[in-house]
Amino acid sequence: MSRQVFLYDPPDRFVAGTVGLPGRRTFFLQASAGSRTTSVALEKAQVEALAERIDELLDEVVRRSGGSAPVPAVAPSEVSDTEPLESPVEEEFRVGTMALAWDGESERMVVEAQALVELEADSEEDLAEAEERLLQDDENGPPMLRVRLSGAMARAFAKRAMEVVNAGRPPCPLCSLPLDPEGHVCPRQNGYRRGAA
Repeated sequence: MSRQVFLYDPPDRFVAGTVGLPGRRTFFLQASAGSRTTSVALEKAQVEALAERIDELLDEVVRRSGGSAPVPAVAPSEVSDTEPLESPVEEEFRVGTMALAWDGESERMVVEAQALVELEADSEEDLAEAEERLLQDDENGPPMLRVRLSGAMARAFAKRAMEVVNAGRPPCPLCSLPLDPEGHVCPRQNGYRRGAA
């Protein structure tokens, strides 16, 4: 069976979003074009890392091009997307590995999210080698979402993704762990329950 690649070049929409209440949210990347929609689940930390890396890569593209690349410094309001995820949200796979690249020829950001795969290896070197073979296996590799975005769409994606990450539970002012509505057991308070302020 050949590898399943969900390609959006370009998407009508590419966003990060959540399903569920703060503290119990499931994070998704969702791409859509026409009547086709693909949703992949991932961890909050992965969404945050992806948003940060996209902004860093775009900043580097601007720096190296001397400002001539079609990349805005901030997300343009006309491509801003604040709508919820398209329903129903049906998970295609859980993301394991992500990759970013800037295609200088087409002036597009390429985002790839590959399905989580468990690998067995006897050593760290064997594991690294197995991971590399898996990433390079275009024929039999795990499912992948591949999205090609303009600089403006990439900036808008990163901005929204950080807003989604930051919309969760507020941090405890003492220990920085997330506060539940009913409070939490704060390690800085020697285990005493601290209420949400």
